Amino acid sequence: MRSYVSNTFGCKAVLMGFLISVIMSASGSLNVVKNDYPEPWQVCLQDPATPVMEGIINLYHDIFFILIIITVLVTYILIRAIILFTGNQHPESTTHGETIEIVWTVTPALLLMFIGVPSFTLLYSMDEVIDPAVTVKAIGHQWYWTYEYSDYASNETESIVFDSYMVPEDDLEPGGLRLLEVDNRLVLPVNTHVRLIVSAADVLHSWTVPSFGIKIDAIPGRLNQLSLFVKREGVFYGQCSEICGVNHGFMPIVVEVVSMPKYLSWIAAQ
Repeated sequence: MRSYVSNTFGCKAVLMGFLISVIMSASGSLNVVKNDYPEPWQVCLQDPATPVMEGIINLYHDIFFILIIITVLVTYILIRAIILFTGNQHPESTTHGETIEIVWTVTPALLLMFIGVPSFTLLYSMDEVIDPAVTVKAIGHQWYWTYEYSDYASNETESIVFDSYMVPEDDLEPGGLRLLEVDNRLVLPVNTHVRLIVSAADVLHSWTVPSFGIKIDAIPGRLNQLSLFVKREGVFYGQCSEICGVNHGFMPIVVEVVSMPKYLSWIAAQ
């Protein structure tokens, strides 16, 4: 178990930082298991495993910090307006003011620019295409996923292809996650540029893994692709995020990220 402070509850408000520092000083250290799957009553983001998800969380924190400031300021102005302008109090203060109008017009514009620049930077980084070392194709079916590793196909051997079905609740091993475990996991190497190609065989599906910051539609007759770079080993859980039929909630996604030697051993065993 690694000792660290989870990113998921962080927000850059002073109060939150103060509370965390108090807890840290009181307990000496804070050991938190990485949050790579949904939990009951979860209201936070899952811990990031890719640079894209780190960027999403940082942008969320920045916008949340600005939101706190705006909320406090607007609430103060409303309360003051209610107190000062109840009835006929201070009628002389209701005259037109050019200065204040300029301030409340320019300030939101600057805030939108401050938010928009990192937003577009993150969007463009998500669409960046880098020469991949591994290419994997994911095909959505009603209701399971098929994965294909075509990089290792030759004239003598076929591509590595397997189906990934949800493990029924009665067959779960101790410690298994209900509605999230699968019989065959997608295995990827850590710290490696991966190209993921997503499609569907019947209806619309969506390949989604929150810890990766990925949600890509699987559309019949169309290939969508994205670049993936996972920075740490682990088992990451996701689900189909497009309503695709009666068993929509029963086609989970499990990605096991391993070291390169373990990945090569897994490939050789297929």
